[in-house]
Order: sequence, then C-alpha cells, then structure tokens
Amino acid sequence: MKLVTAIIKPFKLDDVREALSEISVQGMTVSEVKGFGRQKGHTELYRGAEYVVDFLPKIKIEVAISDESLSGVIDAISKSANTGKVGDGKIFVSSLEDVIRIRTGEQGSEAV
Repeated sequence: MKLVTAIIKPFKLDDVREALSEISVQGMTVSEVKGFGRQKGHTELYRGAEYVVDFLPKIKIEVAISDESLSGVIDAISKSANTGKVGDGKIFVSSLEDVIRIRTGEQGSEAV
C-alpha cells in the first residue's frame, strides 16, 4: 500500500478530485497549507505599501491506495494539476505499513 501526498495550487483541487474519481479512487484527505519552493513567494501591494508574501497558499491532498493503483493516481494528479507554470506542486509517494478501518476493524488493502 502507498500514501500519495500531492501539494497543488488551490484552484486545481476540483480538477484533481474529478480526475481521481474517474479512476475510482474512493477517498482522500484535503488540507489547506502554506509553503514555498522555487517560487519563493512574491511581492504584493496593500494600501500603497509593498510587502513580501513568503508562504503561498497551497492544497495538500493525501490518498491511500493499493500498489497497483500507483501509476494511475500519479498520472491523474500530474495531468489535472499541471498549468505549466512555476509552483504547480509536487507529488510524494510513501509506503504504508498498515491501514485499519475504525468502524469495521478491517486491515490492510481491505481497509483502503
């Protein structure tokens, strides 16, 4: 089992959710986060004063999947989150040791 974590631009969330639904991904966790990479923030003007925004708003998506689904999930996220501009985000893949569904007690791939 794998845990796929994607950091994307906020306006791409609906596109990514639809792309994952089309390949039958059952559930995901979404968090609003802030951060920066190569983008390194930007300068904004507010009431005539210039200030630097170091941390940009992003969306963090976490999806627990079976090993067989990995390439399809990565492909779906990559295509749907891509704008071709700096700051599109990153995808991280981690191994999951175990998953337990609290309601039924199912474990492993049955719980995903």
